[in-house]
Amino acid sequence: MSNTQADPGYELGQKESTNYINASKGLMSWLFTIDHKRIGLMYLFTIMATFALGGFLALAVRLELFTPGETIMGPDAYNKVFTLHGLVMVFLFIVPGIPAALGNFVMPLMLGAKDVAFPKLNLASFHIYVIGTIMALYTTLDGGVDTGWTFYTPYSSTIDSQVVMMTMSAFVLGFSSIFTGLNFIVTIHKMRAPGMTWDRLPLFVWSLYATAIIQVMATPVLGITLMLLAMERIMNIGIFDPALGGDPVLFQHFFWFYSHPAVYIMILPGMGVMSELITTFSRKRIFGYRAIALSSIAIAVISFLVWGHHMFVSGQSAYAGMVFSFLTFLVAIPSAIKVINWSTTLYKGSITMDAPMVWAFSFLILFTIGGLTGIFLGALGTDIHLHDTYFVVAHFHYVMMGGTAMAFFGGIHYWWPKMFGKMYKEGPARFAAWTVFVGFNVTFFPQFIMGSRGMPRRYYDYMPDSGYQIFHQISTVGSWILFVGMLVMAVNLLASLKSGKEASANPWEARSLEWLTQSPPIEHNFHEIPTVVEGPYEFPIATATANAQGAESSDS
Repeated sequence: MSNTQADPGYELGQKESTNYINASKGLMSWLFTIDHKRIGLMYLFTIMATFALGGFLALAVRLELFTPGETIMGPDAYNKVFTLHGLVMVFLFIVPGIPAALGNFVMPLMLGAKDVAFPKLNLASFHIYVIGTIMALYTTLDGGVDTGWTFYTPYSSTIDSQVVMMTMSAFVLGFSSIFTGLNFIVTIHKMRAPGMTWDRLPLFVWSLYATAIIQVMATPVLGITLMLLAMERIMNIGIFDPALGGDPVLFQHFFWFYSHPAVYIMILPGMGVMSELITTFSRKRIFGYRAIALSSIAIAVISFLVWGHHMFVSGQSAYAGMVFSFLTFLVAIPSAIKVINWSTTLYKGSITMDAPMVWAFSFLILFTIGGLTGIFLGALGTDIHLHDTYFVVAHFHYVMMGGTAMAFFGGIHYWWPKMFGKMYKEGPARFAAWTVFVGFNVTFFPQFIMGSRGMPRRYYDYMPDSGYQIFHQISTVGSWILFVGMLVMAVNLLASLKSGKEASANPWEARSLEWLTQSPPIEHNFHEIPTVVEGPYEFPIATATANAQGAESSDS
């Protein structure tokens, strides 16, 4: 959404038959490519496959809880399915989702660069991600893990299951995250097109930059923690197991020192996608560009200071609890800045409810609910009652699924024409988005109620006369609605690859640099590196043709 000098090949109305998809053929040309766009696509389809796996596991968990007692599986199987659902969704889908797939594809185009700074490192990060995924799935086939996705000690350090292999899977996946973060930081610093100053960076790039900082600084802490856990199990070294002289609360400190910043690894990229969607489909410049950009950095910094709010009931000092509670409220301010600025951007905008904008509205509503319910968990008094209940499950899913996943699917629909040069059918796309929105709320909103009434999370069973059954049943029915929406979305997108209309270079009439290339882009992105001549989001949206003609006039 910067006013730029357009790509010369595009100015002349040319669309080359050769693009990054057909530039070379054969499986090996994809598996060993160093083209950031191909790597982004491989990430996208791999991540979506893991999301499908995690979704089916979630359906199994919800179906088991439909009635008291054993419905479709026993308690041991339930614990393993529940654990794998969490691990797949967190480490294989939400953490890498937007940065690795959409970020890899779009960010160099947005910067006016021909690739990322380290293309081979980018490929290595994908291969490492695949290796970590295979390790996790092998662990599942070899008996599985039933510790929960947090690997809490002393249970994880003593239980007889494949904890070591699963923790090593997460350890390997951490390297993929670090490599991606390093690559993005250097790319943003060194590969920007002429005229692309920090004040002209698209807000999606700002969000990826803040995310990369967290990835590089926080992920090693998780890696070291999981390595210590593996060493304790293999060598009987007393680190976390109290039977060996260790401290299980120390594991919680280490784990959450990474995992709370990791919440923002998950959500910050989604916030960046939101900025692009809202300004494009409201046909307005973004309100408070600098405030939104700097709030991303503020979130990255403050996120390292709030891990203790996960441990209010762990026996930590009351004074430490007060500090962490204050910092929890403080980190909400930058997020609130974004929501207020997005809402102000929408005010009196010429809003078009295309499918990406439906996903954006879903994000706004669901993330706001998730953020507001987080206040209850950040307050010392109410957290004592709500801790480890379904209220936490609902809050977490409203932030992560209602936030990150909604933005991810909105971003996929937004950049799908650029990725593949095909337009999906708008009617089914909007139907899928609204169905997912309804299904999500039917699934998770009842969990706020039963959580506030004391239903513990992670439990396999509940008493028939406890009053929880109706809420579990509503939640399970909601998961079926959610599944229908996801299925319609997947079928519609995949069908567009075969029968979709040809996409123009700029079907949304957006203004960032990626829309100045053909759809799908050529292998090296631009015929010539573009020159940015105006800041982002500054003028009313013009058509891509008008942009190109204006660039031609200025050149002449």
